[in-house]
Amino acid sequence: MSHTILPKIDGPFLKGMGLVVMLAAVASALAALPALKAMHIHGLIIAMVLGMVYANTLRARVPESWVSGVDYAARRILRLAIVLYGFRLTFQDIGAIGLSGVVISALMVALTFLIGYIVGVKVLKLDKEISILCSAGAAICGAAAVLATEAVIKAKPYKSMVAVGTVVIFGTLAMFLYPAAYRAGLVPMSLDEMGVYIGASVHEVAHVVAASAAVDPATSDAAVIVKMVRVMMLAPFLIVLGLWFWRGAENIAQKEEEGRKPALIPWFAVYFIGVAGFNSLNLLPASVVGSLISFDTFLLTMAMGALGMETTIDKFKGVGLKPIYLSLILFIWLIFGGFFITKGVMSVF
Repeated sequence: MSHTILPKIDGPFLKGMGLVVMLAAVASALAALPALKAMHIHGLIIAMVLGMVYANTLRARVPESWVSGVDYAARRILRLAIVLYGFRLTFQDIGAIGLSGVVISALMVALTFLIGYIVGVKVLKLDKEISILCSAGAAICGAAAVLATEAVIKAKPYKSMVAVGTVVIFGTLAMFLYPAAYRAGLVPMSLDEMGVYIGASVHEVAHVVAASAAVDPATSDAAVIVKMVRVMMLAPFLIVLGLWFWRGAENIAQKEEEGRKPALIPWFAVYFIGVAGFNSLNLLPASVVGSLISFDTFLLTMAMGALGMETTIDKFKGVGLKPIYLSLILFIWLIFGGFFITKGVMSVF
């Protein structure tokens, strides 16, 4: 696997990239269908499924030389997509929710990841990389966090697919559970508190939007802003993770032998902060920012599809149900831990 920034651009490379672009375009078109849109099924998830279908059916008929294009989309295009993700954020978002929202977000990100890692590795004896990916997805922003974390720890594609699968399952469940519990009178919170609670404890941005709107339109603004603050914490999380994960010469040597070059400081995470800072200056028209976000969504769809295209069913053998058990434990923690942290912090500030 090449780790150069610029690939060898030849016919097979372009055909591989073209295949990824075509898959992403199909996934985006399917996601726009009213039925799938109503169910909040994101194009990233559809791309993952289509990619895995390809990997387990048509992959054997495609020339091996095309793989360079697919690999470039799964690695380099992914990093660019995470950098451009910064256009979804502004530093003003932090000021809009005040200190309480920042504290709640920080506690939820840190504690969710730590609990996930400890339970996954120490209690369930689950693969370390899968534990990290599942925990990051639950702690920060679902599939996008899994993809960004995969880029830092250089995990194999099938491990990312396992983690994304758990995010889809429990994020979707949360999308329906939170509004139902609130309407049933099981969540003793004001609408403002409920918005913060949803934003601090539900997996994907799309899930947060859907869940908060189903509770009451008044909860949506707070929910989305708190969620965006969690997303903004992706960058410092990735930097700390990179420094921690790649510590020690022995670990670095092992990864290099496996063909996975260590990324002590994930610079794309630093650039992500820079883009968010630039976006905070409001120098670009809203229409341009909207176009950049749409372009970025397509790049993320390409990356997810490319990872799926590298994931065959046989790689899942031996994984078992432990990732589901871990994600279920994290789901329960997000519900109850998120409730008490939100209540506790908002009563202080």
